[in-house]
Amino acid sequence: MNSLAKPIHYAKPMRPSIRSRTKRMNLTVKSAIDMKGVLGSEATKNPTLSTSYRPLDIPTPNRTVLEAQQRVCTGPAQTRPLDQAQTMAVLDTIVRSARGELKGEEPVSQAQLGAFFAGMTIRANAFPEPTQWSPGEWAAMQACWPDLAHSLPPEIIFLADPEGAIMGSSLGPMYSGGNGGPGEMRLVGALREVLSGAHLGYEEVLGVLRDVLPLDKEGEQERRKVREALLAAFLIGQRMNRETDRELKAYCLAFDEELGPPPIADVSSLTHYGEPYDGNTRFFKSTLFVAAVRACYGESCLLHGVEWMPPKGGITEGQLLKFMGANTQLSPDQAKSLLEDESVGFSYVNLKEARPSLFSLVGLREHIKKRPPLATSEKVQQYVRARGKEAIVAGFYHEGYEDPLLMLMKRRSVHSGLVVKGEEGALSMTTKAKSAHASKGLPVNHCSGFRSPNSVFSSEIDGISRENFSMVVNAQDYGFESSETPRTDRSVARNIGLGLAALGGERGPAYDRIVLNAGMVDHLLGCSGAEDVTSALDRARVAIDSGEALKRLMNFIKLSHKV
Repeated sequence: MNSLAKPIHYAKPMRPSIRSRTKRMNLTVKSAIDMKGVLGSEATKNPTLSTSYRPLDIPTPNRTVLEAQQRVCTGPAQTRPLDQAQTMAVLDTIVRSARGELKGEEPVSQAQLGAFFAGMTIRANAFPEPTQWSPGEWAAMQACWPDLAHSLPPEIIFLADPEGAIMGSSLGPMYSGGNGGPGEMRLVGALREVLSGAHLGYEEVLGVLRDVLPLDKEGEQERRKVREALLAAFLIGQRMNRETDRELKAYCLAFDEELGPPPIADVSSLTHYGEPYDGNTRFFKSTLFVAAVRACYGESCLLHGVEWMPPKGGITEGQLLKFMGANTQLSPDQAKSLLEDESVGFSYVNLKEARPSLFSLVGLREHIKKRPPLATSEKVQQYVRARGKEAIVAGFYHEGYEDPLLMLMKRRSVHSGLVVKGEEGALSMTTKAKSAHASKGLPVNHCSGFRSPNSVFSSEIDGISRENFSMVVNAQDYGFESSETPRTDRSVARNIGLGLAALGGERGPAYDRIVLNAGMVDHLLGCSGAEDVTSALDRARVAIDSGEALKRLMNFIKLSHKV
């Protein structure tokens, strides 16, 4: 087997001097920035900030309606009803936009209209009394309905009153779709269920997604398969109804072979990292640097995502790699080559190259404001497979999504799976001690998952034996001092500087987080040589202190242009 994964066994190195480590780190930063990167890119105004990676061809949503969507297009416990004045302001904005009379504001997009009215309809039909329409919302809708019915297109009237039971519309019950063809008709039929608060079967969701995607860009009306308002309503409606396992499974698997079967890498172990695609806005993001560390001892890692994704639009692995000069438009086959390369051992896949249909939704996702079901399912993907064992690691924030994520991982037939409530809902566990005044719900550093069993007490799905576990990682139990997580506040350059300094051997909070996240993931996934946590953490430190992890990161940047 021509595998990268001959584990490297290091003698524990002598600690390099502060001077030599600092010099090496400074040279590395300079070489990364000087490489064929984006510092001169015309498309990126300021590549040091995550906000500058937003695609320039995405129209800006209307702020007034977007703020209303933030409140009403969410779950039955999280929705915050509007008062009459707020509702009147939103509806007035919608009417003036439809008439072309809106001055000084962005027009209200079709996707915004679809999401807003779908949210209002689901609340009226299916939400508990505290989050149904407020008296002010009812009064405003009754006052504005004649203008809305006269100004808005038929698909929006359908979404606002699909059965004529809310505002007495005669159009809603008769609506079957416009000129979008069979795909749009199927979507309208599914929406009747979703807007009533009901759920769909696996095949129904699968059929809708495959019928209507990829979504062509605004302005390509003759080629578009479906109206954006209807698709936006479907995506946000399914999330508001809280997707069932079968619905999530359809989102997860719908486009598995869009470009053909995934390539198979000749590696003995492969971990797929499912970071939230919308990134970090506040704290140091460690996963890229963790991947370089774990690759040193044969634990190949595949990162995947996009350069920019709403709603947070935070720092992503794609931004970090692009800023350092890497090629971030790798196909799965190219990523496979880098996984197999003995001098690299980790790689990155962009959603645009792996799943064009799902990538086509990035702009629409900004206009629906809240995260759709895809925000969960896209974390559990296998864009490259391995000849050896596979594992998936995914981050989450909201309690209740850990079990659906683990269900999807088991459906993928991987040997090990892990969900982590890291900082900002990402994968980075913290070394900061838990506060006595921590927020309710699962604490940061909560981990649960499954792995190949060390005992007879295990479950078996798809012929793979697994044992389940759940714990909260307390870094102080493993000798780490409590420290505040370094702030990056959307600065791509600062995140890179912290990561490269740590891989250059500079001790501190960033170094500790990289070590903790590499060693604990190795241990929790049941990786060879990581049965003992202390040994796993020491192995990660050696990979950094020897300079090997930094070397692999630089090799990836260089070789990503040559595959």
